[in-house]
Amino acid sequence: MGRILDISMPLFEGMPCFPGDPAFQSQRSHDMARGDPYNVSTLTFGSHAGTHVDPPNHFVPGGDPIDRVPLSDLNGPCRVLQIPDAIPSIGADDLPPTAPGVTRVLLRTRNSARWAMRLEFFTDFVALDESGARELRRRGIRLVGIDALSIERDTDGTFPVHRELLGASVRIVEGLLLKDVPPGDYELRLAPLKITGGDGGPARAYLLAP
Repeated sequence: MGRILDISMPLFEGMPCFPGDPAFQSQRSHDMARGDPYNVSTLTFGSHAGTHVDPPNHFVPGGDPIDRVPLSDLNGPCRVLQIPDAIPSIGADDLPPTAPGVTRVLLRTRNSARWAMRLEFFTDFVALDESGARELRRRGIRLVGIDALSIERDTDGTFPVHRELLGASVRIVEGLLLKDVPPGDYELRLAPLKITGGDGGPARAYLLAP
């Protein structure tokens, strides 16, 4: 087995979350410090907290929920693509080439370094635009991940990138930490929580390096 690279965001109180989403909270319901025989915590957080998978029903009426997304779609060979720091929005012409047969890509942008340095959400994150989403579909990409809490910066409430990808059952993974991951080929391992009917799946994600 190759070297393991953890690309998941930690969950903690005060962590960045998408504006309007529930904040992460952890409260001990049983605490050995209070004399209980064991520790148990009550966790409160949104279905799109930290590293997570967007299933089709996040935006597509009648789309599959997270518990019906096959794990085989989320796991397997992938390529990490480096997006130059100067690019604020990833269009079709900004995407590095991918070889035939590549079906999973992770977009490594300047976001990863910025998330590592701050706790608050920043609105000028690098995101995919609609032309970039169409180009990925044209290439036969079936999973796209990004180092931002959303794959797009929506300005008018229409969310065209999500609809373009999820409408075609392209898997979206958001909230990745790719700061210490060089571009190249890896094995992706990704397991979202199996929430019945869930519109999002918080996940642990890691890469196996060659």
